[in-house]
Amino acid sequence: MNHIKIADTTLSEAKSNLTFKQKLEIARKLERLGVDAIELPEIGTSKADTLLARTASSFVKDSVLSVAATSSVAAVERAADALATASHPRIRIELPMTSSIMEYTLHKKQDKMCDYVRTMVSKAKSLCSDVEFTAVDATRAEKEFLRQAVSAAVDAGADKVTICDDAAVMLPDDFADFIIEITEGVDVPVGVMCNNKNGVSTAAAILAVKRGAACVKTSIGGEATPLREFGSLVKDIRENYGITSDIRSTELMRTIDQIEWIISGKAQHSAAREIIDDGIRLELNDTVDTVRENVEKLGYDLSDEDINKVYAEFRRIARKKNVGIKELDAIVASAALQVPETYTIENYVINSGNRISSSAQISLNREGRTVQGIAIGDGPIDAAFHAIEQIIGRRFELDDFSIQTVTQEKEAMGNALVRLRVGGRIYSGTGLSTDIIGASVRAYINAVNKIVYEED
Repeated sequence: MNHIKIADTTLSEAKSNLTFKQKLEIARKLERLGVDAIELPEIGTSKADTLLARTASSFVKDSVLSVAATSSVAAVERAADALATASHPRIRIELPMTSSIMEYTLHKKQDKMCDYVRTMVSKAKSLCSDVEFTAVDATRAEKEFLRQAVSAAVDAGADKVTICDDAAVMLPDDFADFIIEITEGVDVPVGVMCNNKNGVSTAAAILAVKRGAACVKTSIGGEATPLREFGSLVKDIRENYGITSDIRSTELMRTIDQIEWIISGKAQHSAAREIIDDGIRLELNDTVDTVRENVEKLGYDLSDEDINKVYAEFRRIARKKNVGIKELDAIVASAALQVPETYTIENYVINSGNRISSSAQISLNREGRTVQGIAIGDGPIDAAFHAIEQIIGRRFELDDFSIQTVTQEKEAMGNALVRLRVGGRIYSGTGLSTDIIGASVRAYINAVNKIVYEED
């Protein structure tokens, strides 16, 4: 049997709208799914970068936790420090192999690059027992130079080498031949990273595996080989081709649906799988165990903390109407995996009509203290958003706003999505209510709480 390792790059790619807690939840789900390595980006000077790696180290016990280092020896030292308590730490030396990128990002010419490879890899090896050298944009590099760089990395102590087709310039069979040509004589495991922009990365990766590659880099919603496709392919072909992995294939689709939902900020996975109304109607007197049982039927695997949040939101809705399975799915999307609430809604009064200006009076609770805002706007929702901003004491750029009904009956719940842009980052919030204004207010507060949490 050819046992292939899978290193997931989802968290190493930029996900500006993810909160700290969401990143940790993704890491937890990836480990539970059985990926061999969870990759994180380079540790910058922000304390949040180090905190993410250190916190992930506290619960990622089976998978390798891999941190990148590219920019300097100091980046290697920061990676080693962040991984100090990890059960299986790895420092990933990711370096460009094409002249234009070398000069632009590292200000180095080709004749100095091999020395830099040796310096970075040897420094990483002195601080961590597991070091990977990743040849970025390898398929556009000069072959002889690429061989020299790979050889330099191995000589300096790299335990594994990854060859990347970042620009997706090779067809699958050519890429597999390229891997053999470049790594001939290399006596450490070789991995591959294939960009999926042309839709053939899964084919390229599996052909490379047939030619001897030991690891494939995947992602969920990113540029690398899709984990959903590659994991399914390995499951389907394992009997005929003897290729296996540690991915728990029975949990693959459900877990990826959950991670895609976290990344998107709303339950987009519902479009990929139809939620069938089974006729069950949960009532206000139903217990938390009953709600948990139905949440698990939907495919969610939530912590006790998130189940309690879902139950509290369920009871708020159930006071007005019985809750069906589709509505429960929307409740999970709005209540679970959220940051601690800095602001909570106490009450709101909205006035609107065709002969008066729309106005909103909103009372929020912050740390036990009631704060109130009153504003006029171009419509009731605009007025409500202005009142919230008056309370917070700052304005936000509204990047997106939408409302949709969860079900079609007379008392259908409204599901609102708000995306706020702050400093180039997007923060998404969702809200549920039997009226669209209430749903919109809750979505806005949800997004604001994420902003405040991240800034604190």
